Amino acid sequence: MNQIYHDLLQRQQEYFHRGTTRSAAFRLERLNALHDAIRRREPMLMDALRRDLGKSAGEALLSEIGMVYEELKLFRRRLNRWMKPRRAAIAPANWPAAGSIYPEPYGSVLIFSAWNYPFNLALIPLIGAIAAGNCVILKPSELAPATAAAVASLIREVFVPEHVAVCEGGPETGEELLRERFDLVFFTGSSATGRRVYSRAAEQLTPVILELGGKSPCIVDEDAMVWLASRRICWGKFLNAGQTCVAPDYLLLHRDVKKRFLETMQNSLLRQFGPDPKTSPDYPRIINERHFDRLAALLDSGKAVIGGQTDREQKYIAPTVLDEVSPDSPVMTEEIFGPILPIIEFTHLEEALNFVNQREKPLALYYFSRSHQKQRQVIDATSSGGVCINETVVHLANPSLPFGGVGHSGIGSYHGEHSFRTFSHEKPVLFKPDLPDLPLRYPPYTKRKMRLLHWIFR
Repeated sequence: MNQIYHDLLQRQQEYFHRGTTRSAAFRLERLNALHDAIRRREPMLMDALRRDLGKSAGEALLSEIGMVYEELKLFRRRLNRWMKPRRAAIAPANWPAAGSIYPEPYGSVLIFSAWNYPFNLALIPLIGAIAAGNCVILKPSELAPATAAAVASLIREVFVPEHVAVCEGGPETGEELLRERFDLVFFTGSSATGRRVYSRAAEQLTPVILELGGKSPCIVDEDAMVWLASRRICWGKFLNAGQTCVAPDYLLLHRDVKKRFLETMQNSLLRQFGPDPKTSPDYPRIINERHFDRLAALLDSGKAVIGGQTDREQKYIAPTVLDEVSPDSPVMTEEIFGPILPIIEFTHLEEALNFVNQREKPLALYYFSRSHQKQRQVIDATSSGGVCINETVVHLANPSLPFGGVGHSGIGSYHGEHSFRTFSHEKPVLFKPDLPDLPLRYPPYTKRKMRLLHWIFR
């Protein structure tokens, strides 16, 4: 056991039990301070994201810092309302009484954030945790070191370590932290690492929220508005060079629109990244050489009908569309997490739905069609963490919608009020007056009492 982490957690637990984090005034004051500090440090944060992932200022604002601002705005406006106890109905057997549900903080929370959106995925769960009144230890990903250092500096400016602290380091740091007994663990990352976190937390009977990934399908039907579908799929797939947990992982494309879709996808790429995406300031890079090599190997799973160019020195892989792909090939059995979009053709919608349902439940599902009947069919016939109709990715930017997976794509959800509920224990409280004290529940259970009990419950 690492004594430094043990002592830090103990200090946080003592701080929490002093009740400092309980009041709405304290929580809002900290959220305001965090907002102001991010404003001051925005250029530094954008520079860190550029160094780690090659993100442009526009993409950094759109997919990272702007989403954090939106989350803070919502919490500052609604927190007082969310903190209030909620009335609950009372069963006949409890009469006379009153019931309420009190949201209370868990206490000590451990948050693991991921490297692909290293600011967004650190700050948004952190906002929910501190708004719910918890103390937090945040473990950022070591694969995005510039952003991890920027986040650590930001946190040190805004919070005392007894309230919120950042523990930088590699996998060994995460292992040491999981030896400690937290009240809740929140993890964002790969399914393989999520399983290890889940297993380690189970040893302490610690509840866990897992935000994982999976192969999110994108279905383009014969009646889709093809030019719009290609434009939105192009943006959603190649945002952050495809290193997005909800990026369209593979494309189920109706046979009748395939030729037209590929033409419009080529045009969309030209409009968004120019004739050579390698020179575009808006096209990011792969996080490191290991992931580059993994992705480059996946290019052998099919024929590149768009893109396919690579440059290991620059960690560049062009936006790529693969055709002639086997459903059993590596690109269709592994989560891609990069700018490679394999195509599988279908003729009837039922074929596409069967293809999706034969695989693990994905984090997101995207369907393009103008038929309301078929849209409802897709929603009813599939299970996924979230669904977008005629759109990709942007559902996670709506703080009023819960974001999370199902099955192998995750456990639990967050964003907005759902974050507040995720990081709060919903404590039921029953208020009972002294009198009357009805004798019906007490033995002996006479025939008359049994008749009354049957009447109440039936």
